[in-house]
Amino acid sequence: MSESRSNKKYESFAIPEQLRFQKSGGSQSLSKEKANSSVSLDEGSFYVIDYEATNITGTGKFVLQSQKIEPPAKDEIRDLFHSMRDISRANFTSYFGNNRFFDKRVQREKAIIFHKQGMFMKDFTDSYNETAEFKEYFPCYQMMSYEQLRTYFTWRTKVRNGNVTNISLSYAFLYLYELLNNIGVEDPQDGLHKLMAFWKGYRVYNKTIDKYVLRWLKDYHIYYQMPMSFKEFVEENNLSDHYPKLADPGDNFDLFCAVSKYDIRSSKFFADDNIQLITDCFYFVINKLRQVFDEHNICFDESIFQPTKKMNVWQPFKDALFHHLIKQSDRRIVLSENEIYICSQNNWAFNTVITSESGKQLVGYIMKQIESVLRTITKYKYKLNANISNVTHEVVEKLNAAGLSLEKIITSTVREFYKEATKTVVQVDHMALSRIRLEALETQEKLIVEEPEKVFAPDIIPDNPPLDSSMDMEVIAEQADVFTTMSEAWESLKNAFTDIEIQALLVILMEETDIKKYSDNHGIMLEVLIDGINEKAMDFIGDNLLDDEFKIYDDYINQVKETVQ
Repeated sequence: MSESRSNKKYESFAIPEQLRFQKSGGSQSLSKEKANSSVSLDEGSFYVIDYEATNITGTGKFVLQSQKIEPPAKDEIRDLFHSMRDISRANFTSYFGNNRFFDKRVQREKAIIFHKQGMFMKDFTDSYNETAEFKEYFPCYQMMSYEQLRTYFTWRTKVRNGNVTNISLSYAFLYLYELLNNIGVEDPQDGLHKLMAFWKGYRVYNKTIDKYVLRWLKDYHIYYQMPMSFKEFVEENNLSDHYPKLADPGDNFDLFCAVSKYDIRSSKFFADDNIQLITDCFYFVINKLRQVFDEHNICFDESIFQPTKKMNVWQPFKDALFHHLIKQSDRRIVLSENEIYICSQNNWAFNTVITSESGKQLVGYIMKQIESVLRTITKYKYKLNANISNVTHEVVEKLNAAGLSLEKIITSTVREFYKEATKTVVQVDHMALSRIRLEALETQEKLIVEEPEKVFAPDIIPDNPPLDSSMDMEVIAEQADVFTTMSEAWESLKNAFTDIEIQALLVILMEETDIKKYSDNHGIMLEVLIDGINEKAMDFIGDNLLDDEFKIYDDYINQVKETVQ
C-alpha cells in the first residue's frame, strides 16, 4: 500500500436527507415516539432500507416497519423423537459419551439406553417419503438424525407388514438388535419367528448379516430357553451345514458315546437289530439312574458334565446392543460334544471341554455295563467285562455310602428293560372265549362216566428235590459261564497275535520305547499295526484293546499283561 493512501484521513460529511430530518425537528419527534412505544425485534420487526434518488450513490434512509412472523406448524413426530432422546439425557453416565464401544461399561450403558428407547418407540409407525443414508458401526437411535429416524421407522413399518426391502446395512442391524432384545414382539417365540423371516428376506440383498445371525440364533435358544431344542430347530430349518455335531440336550445317545471312555458304537455287538435294542436300553437305564440319583440328592447332569478347566465368561449376543434384562435360572446346556454353557447366579460361562476325566470314566462304565448285561441275556458268543474299580468318580463313593451299587442298579435295570421289550402280548377275544367255553361244557357232559374207586398210596418224597430256579442261581451260572468263555477267548486271542503285535503290546505296557519308533523299525505303519491288534481283539473278545492315543484301555491292562508275558 502506498504511503499517500496509508496517510489519507477520512472525513465525515453530512447526508442531505439526514440534514433535512434534523432541521425539521425529526429527532425530537422521533424520541417522543420511541418513548411512547417500544419496538422489539422478537415481535417480528425489522429494518427496510429505502433507497431514494440522491446525488450520492448508495445512500438512503432507514424506514422502520413491523411484520408479524407466523410460528412454524407443530411437528408431533419431531416432538416424539425429542421425548425419546430425553431418555438418554435422563440415563446419561460418564461412560455413555465414550465412543469406545468395546469397553464393557460403555457397551452396557448404551445397551440399557437402547432398550429403553426401543421400548418407548416399539409401536411407532411412519410413512416418510424420503430416504436418508445411514452408515455407522453399532447403530443406535441416539446417533441418528431426524431424517434417518423417519427413514428407519418407515422401513421398519414395511418390514413388520412382511415387505423386506433393501436399505443401508446399519438400519438392518438396528432392526436385528430390536429383535434380539424382544422389542416389538409378543414373546421370545414370536421374536424368533420374526428374526428368521427377516434374515431370509434381507440376506437376498446383503449376506453380511449371515455370520452374525447364525451365531445369534444359537445364543437366542440358550438365553430364552426355547421349547424346541436347538438341534430340532436346526434340522427343521435345514441349517445342519452351519452347525455340525450338534447334540440334543439331555439324554442323547450319540453325545454320551462321544464323551465316553468306551464308545459302544465301535463294538461288533452294536450291529443289525442290536442297534435299536442297545439305544432303547440306554435311554431306559439313564432314566432309572436319574431317579436313583435324585432320590439321594445327586445331580446326574453335574456328575457327567463337569468340566474341570477354568470356564470362560460367556456374553449372549456378542457384537450386538443387548440389554441383559431377564434373570436367568441356574442350568447347564450342552449343544455338542465340545460346547457346554453353564449359568450360575445369573452369570454365564462357557467351555469346550464338557466333562472331566472321571466323568468320561463314569459314562464309559455305564455304556460298557449295559452292553455286558445285554450280551449275557442274548447269549452272544463273546462276553464283555466292565470293571467298576477303574472308575474314580466321587458319585460311586456317594452311592456306596448310601448302600447302593451302581453295578447292581444297571444290571437289574437292563434285565427289567429286556423283559419288557421281549415279552409276548396276548390279546383275548372275549366273544370267542365265551363260545369256546359253551362248546367245552357240551363236550364235558357227553364224556361224563362213573368215577372209579380211588386207590390210596403213600406220598413219595424224592431224596433230592429240584432246586428253585431263582434269579441268584441263574446269575451264578451265568458268571461261571462268563469266566470260562472269557478265559478261552483271551487264550485264542493270544494265539492269534503275531510276535510283532505281542512285542508292540509290551512296548505300550512298559512305556520305555515310543510305539511309533517301534513300528518304524519294523517297517509297519503305526495305524496298520494298531488296527491289526484291535481287529483281532474285536473278533475274540468283542472289543478294542487300544484307544485313539494308542494306549491300552484300563479295563484290559491286567488281561493284556497275562496274555503277552
